Parts: sequence; structure tokens; C-alpha cells
Amino acid sequence: MDRPKRTFVKAIIWNVIGLAVMTAVGFFMTGSFAFGGAMAAINTVVGLSTYVLYERIWSRIAWGRVHG
Repeated sequence: MDRPKRTFVKAIIWNVIGLAVMTAVGFFMTGSFAFGGAMAAINTVVGLSTYVLYERIWSRIAWGRVHG
């Protein structure tokens, strides 16, 4: 089981990553509703993919885990 501090740190890092991805996608899009929908769809696909990778990386890090 993870300690609460580990869970909190993971949540903060994940939110920073998500913000960076949305900012980058938004930078390359215009303000139209069509592109807004496309931006949301792209973010969903990219977010899901990066989240899976992120969790796999964290599964290899022992910091903050409670053993026993």
C-alpha cells in the first residue's frame, strides 16, 4: 500500500503533466468550437496513454511504499 504522501505527490505530478499537455495542444489550436472539441479528444487519447506510461514508471519506484 502507498503512503498518503506518495499518493499526493503522484497526483500533483500527474496534474502538472496534464496541464503541460493541454497547454501545448491549445497552443497549436485556434479558438473555434470545432478545434476545441478536437483538442479535448486529442487530450483524452494523449492523457490516457501518458497516464498508463506514468503508472508503469511509478510501479518501479519503491519510494513511499509501505511493506508488510
